[in-house]
Amino acid sequence: MTHRRSLIAATAALGVLPRIALAQQRFASLYVFVPAGPGGGWDGLARAIELTARQANLVGSFQFENVGGAGGMVGLPRFLSQRRGRADALMIGGSVMVGAALTNKTPVSLQNTVPVARMTEEAGVIIVPANSPHQNIGQLADALKANPRAVSVAGGSAGGTDHIILGLMLQKLGRQPREASFVAFPGGGPAQAAILGGQVAAGISGWSEFSEQIKAGRVRALATTGERRLDPGVPTLKESGIDVVATNWRGVFGAPGINPTQRQALVDLMTALHATAGWRHILAERGWEDAFLTGAAFDTFLERDRSETESVLKDLGLA
Repeated sequence: MTHRRSLIAATAALGVLPRIALAQQRFASLYVFVPAGPGGGWDGLARAIELTARQANLVGSFQFENVGGAGGMVGLPRFLSQRRGRADALMIGGSVMVGAALTNKTPVSLQNTVPVARMTEEAGVIIVPANSPHQNIGQLADALKANPRAVSVAGGSAGGTDHIILGLMLQKLGRQPREASFVAFPGGGPAQAAILGGQVAAGISGWSEFSEQIKAGRVRALATTGERRLDPGVPTLKESGIDVVATNWRGVFGAPGINPTQRQALVDLMTALHATAGWRHILAERGWEDAFLTGAAFDTFLERDRSETESVLKDLGLA
């Protein structure tokens, strides 16, 4: 009895909830589906989950599959059909998929999955190639205002967060969002290649997707899209006179057909992972905001996000 009380006291002192303690029972294996190509934000989240889970001994082994295209809409039907009822499967997704489903009017969406947890939120960054004539966001804004169709901008899927950011920028600059010359790519890797190769004039994506290229001087960061600066030398759109604030949330989803107990096991796993020092380190290192949310609160958030995204897309003429 004394030993048991000591164990309970030690657990309480560490601030570990009983449910988190239960989640320390390791998953022997976990299949993670990424509905985008390697090198992008969703792939980055998947690999971060793997790294943290391995360090914390939460999962024995991982299997990954990447299927990119149309903001996740190409891969989503594959996950829904092939992993139905699988309690050891997770899919990475986020706000991009909400917009992509609405823009493409797809028969399936995130509503067909089982929500597990919202994990992160990240501001976007507007970048140009290192040799671009646009030295600051004001110069790029002038070019967009003068002739939007002459300024090609790379990003993720049509109707996704990157596309919405460009549409909102044009709207604030007095142009029509439909005038945008937006070039959609299936993943962060291809988009980076197009920007570095000078195939487009600018690019929009999550900060973490371009941070290494920015540090290396291969691209120039002109502005970020959040409320606060992510880098002391890079202003936000809002403080630059373009009143746009937009972030990109990412999370994990279970396969259709799993039961409430199986869903809770996945929630417990992500809750335990979120509580680790390793996860806090990754958030700080990559500039991700902690947006952790599970259960009914996550379900409510998803319903509200879909409604708000649909409203914005209609206002911008993108849906």
